[in-house]
Amino acid sequence: MPANKPPHSPLAERMRPTRLEHFVGQEHLIGPGKFLSQLIDRGAIPSLLFWGPPGSGKTTLATILAHATSAHFVFFSAVLSGVKEIRQIVEQAKELQQQSGTPTILFVDEIHRFNKSQQDAFLPHVENGLLTLIGATTENPSFQITAPLLSRCQVLLLVPLQQQDLKKVLMRALTDTETGLGALALTLEEQALSLLAEAADGDCRRALNLLDTAAALTLESLRRTPQPDGGQIITAAGVQETLQQRTLRYDAKGEEHYNLISALHKSLRDSDPDGAVYWLERMLTSGEDPLYIARRMIRFASEDIGNADPQALQVTLNCREAFHMLGMPEGELALIQAAVYLATAPKSNALYTCAQKVREDIHRTGSLPVPLHLRNAPTALMKDFGYGHGYRYAHDDRDGLVRQEHLPAELAGRKYYEPTNRGFEAVIKDRLTKWKLILKQRAQHHEQQTKK
Repeated sequence: MPANKPPHSPLAERMRPTRLEHFVGQEHLIGPGKFLSQLIDRGAIPSLLFWGPPGSGKTTLATILAHATSAHFVFFSAVLSGVKEIRQIVEQAKELQQQSGTPTILFVDEIHRFNKSQQDAFLPHVENGLLTLIGATTENPSFQITAPLLSRCQVLLLVPLQQQDLKKVLMRALTDTETGLGALALTLEEQALSLLAEAADGDCRRALNLLDTAAALTLESLRRTPQPDGGQIITAAGVQETLQQRTLRYDAKGEEHYNLISALHKSLRDSDPDGAVYWLERMLTSGEDPLYIARRMIRFASEDIGNADPQALQVTLNCREAFHMLGMPEGELALIQAAVYLATAPKSNALYTCAQKVREDIHRTGSLPVPLHLRNAPTALMKDFGYGHGYRYAHDDRDGLVRQEHLPAELAGRKYYEPTNRGFEAVIKDRLTKWKLILKQRAQHHEQQTKK
């Protein structure tokens, strides 16, 4: 048993590999000829940022890199440490460099938890080569890491482990007599192995913790009721007892939150009710605020459906009201009903495009004055200045239509709303087309009468 891995440390820590050939998963980084393999062969490690979900191997890869280069490896937690500890590490790194030329690799776990000034404290020492920084984060570095630090580090994306990778890790831990559970002489049913791999949800640490618990429960059960043949088998039923309730990988304010709401929004936009209800249920199961989902669907009803189905907005408003009244779990079906309605409704982004065009013109032209004929004139003075002069009252016309400009003179004739041919917008488009034709015919008739 290695000195730094006492027998009572967690199984996941004891099984952490220190050599690349023992690492499982992340083939896009460690496979033959891939980036990390080349770095180890070359023996020169640049500053890196490992970005990936929990249990994907960020800390393990950093440890392997440190061993491969014989560097002094310092583990540093952004949760427990601050700038004071950074200064101490810097002084120690200077001494090592001067005395033996030994490089220092500083591994910062959860580096996204450092604020800007704390992250800036690394910059001069990374830039002059005193420290090789390896940061680990579960959050998107684009948003959580300062631009100067980000520019000095190579970002490597780690992905959740595949089930076949997790099964390899589990079987290795079960049979390893030095650091694993091999001395217990346990065997694992195939179905139990699959259950553990599925429940781990791509997280290697979780897989090993579940195996450790399942092994302990199995041994306790066998102590009370020994098997006639003396066998020690971790069964599927034993694993089910271990699992109790599956916890999904999710962060209500982090990357996964935005990934899932994006998937829901795009499923709705692409008219896929199956995808929509799946991602909605994933968010609910993971603990997302249901009213947040309701608010996003209300926005969607106007942004991606609009007047193609005006009822969509009312459906989503009713959905929010229903959930507010019922709560969970009763109100869940109201959310699903709204999602299915939105997914199967005709789509139009005409309102969204219209709003963008209007904002662009307002930004470009500023505070253009309201045309005089559109202004009210409640006083004689205002009438004298031409307020309301020339305004034509639509209800006085037999068709309720009048020909007059409603935009500032600089924007006269500008078209913002362009309805599609989908859903109720087709009716709106036909109506606008007919109105324009009527006004055009009137203008032509007026022109002919004037010439006579």
